[in-house]
Amino acid sequence: MLITIDGPAGAGKTTVSRSLAARLGFVYVDTGALYRAVAFEAVSRGVDTQKDDELDRLASGMDLAFVQAEDGVRLLSGGKDISDAIRTPEITMLASAVSARPPVRRALLDVQKRMGAEKAAVFEGRDMGTVVFPDADVKFFLTAELEARARRRFDEYRDAGIQRFGDVLEDMKRRDENDSTRALAPLRAAPDAVIIDSTHMNPESVVEAMAAHVYSRHG
Repeated sequence: MLITIDGPAGAGKTTVSRSLAARLGFVYVDTGALYRAVAFEAVSRGVDTQKDDELDRLASGMDLAFVQAEDGVRLLSGGKDISDAIRTPEITMLASAVSARPPVRRALLDVQKRMGAEKAAVFEGRDMGTVVFPDADVKFFLTAELEARARRRFDEYRDAGIQRFGDVLEDMKRRDENDSTRALAPLRAAPDAVIIDSTHMNPESVVEAMAAHVYSRHG
């Protein structure tokens, strides 16, 4: 089957999606990493992210692939491992902006559909259950209160030298606004998605709840 997990930043999608995929023996696909990759390559190559023609050339010409390594799934761009480089605050914010640009979404929509053709996968993102895979077998929407999500992200960024929780909170609030109000594929739960609020749940509890739902639906 094909499972989608959507939700806002900081809800715990990456940890939960990876764990659920491992538990089910499925492939894990972090679609947010694809948009981060476009943002990273745009910065690296000096592409003007306000110009759709430049973004179109960049995104349609990228060679992106997920590969399994000893320390987990890694993302390659043109054969180069960019998994760590795309996790900076700068790339995170830029990824939110480029994800709203039509040429980028068109290019990556094709990439994602090819990846999902064989099923037996868990796709993590923001519009997996609404736009990319509206016929997915199981859809989840993972959310949490803004402050809880910001606290989690702040803890992740601590090693990067970000000291102010307030800065992370404001960035996340702005990203929520960008993602939920954009005209193209806004962040929202699919009508048939199972909504899980992880504010007071640890990742293990969320995975248990999701796995129980999958087994109840599909044995």
